Amino acid sequence: MIRYIIFFLFFFNISYAVEFLGDFKQGSFILGKTNPKSNVFIDNKKVRVSSEGYFAFGLDRDRKNNVLIKIKNKKGTKLIEKKVLKRKYKIQRIDGLPPKQVTPPPEVFDRIKRDNFLIGNARAIDSELVFFKDKFIYPIDKYVITGVYGSQRILNGKPRRPHYGIDFHAPEGTPVKSMMDGVVTLVENDMYFTGGTIIFDHGHGISTLYMHMKDINVNKGQKVKKGQIVGTLGQSGRATGPHLDIRLNWFNVKLDPATILNLN
Repeated sequence: MIRYIIFFLFFFNISYAVEFLGDFKQGSFILGKTNPKSNVFIDNKKVRVSSEGYFAFGLDRDRKNNVLIKIKNKKGTKLIEKKVLKRKYKIQRIDGLPPKQVTPPPEVFDRIKRDNFLIGNARAIDSELVFFKDKFIYPIDKYVITGVYGSQRILNGKPRRPHYGIDFHAPEGTPVKSMMDGVVTLVENDMYFTGGTIIFDHGHGISTLYMHMKDINVNKGQKVKKGQIVGTLGQSGRATGPHLDIRLNWFNVKLDPATILNLN
C-alpha cells in the first residue's frame, strides 16, 4: 500500500506552520495546509489557498529536481525545499505489430488535435472548489488492475508515451462511480484515443478523467457527489478490451491516481 506521510514543519513563527500530506516522489499528489492568510508558491507558481488554508499540487512522472515551496504573509517569507524521490517504471517491448497499431493514420490527426484541445481546456480550470482535500473512493467495486501509472511500451522499436493512469478491468456495462464530489467539465462520447470520456473538476486545478466509457449519465456543468453512478465501463476509443482508465491531473501535470486511492 502506498502510505501517506504527514510532514509537520513548524517554525519559530506560527504564521509559517505548514503541513503536507503525501509522498514527495515522482507522480505524487500533495495536499498542503497552512495559515489561510498566506500566499503559497510552488516552484514560483502561485497556487490557491482555501479559506481553511488548504492547497494542492503534484509532481510529474519524470521530475528530477527538488520542489521549492514559498510561504509568504505579512510576517515575511519562508522557503522550504523538499527532495523528490525517484521511481522505477515498467518498460515493455513489443515488436512485429502492424504500423497502424503503432502510429495513427494521417486522416485522424485533426480529430486528435481537437480532442487534445478540449481535454487541455478542461484540465486548465482553476476553480475555488475544495473537494480535493477529502478522501477519494474507488470508481468500481470489483476489478482487476491491468495497467499502472508510469509504465511504457516500446512498439516496433519506437518508445510510446508513458501510461499516465490506472486501468481497471471489469465486465462491460459495470457501473462507474464518481471518486469524489466535483463538477463535470467535459463529456465526449467518441474521442479517438479515449472513446467515451468524462472530466471532473475537484478544485484548485485537481481533476480526474474517466476513459473508454460505454454509457455516460452526466452532462457538462453538472455537480456530482462522491459515489454517484456516472456511467458504465466500456471499451470505446483505442481500447483492446473492456476497462476503465482513470487519470489524475494537477493542471497539465499528470499524476498517479494511486496516490489518492492508496493502491499498491
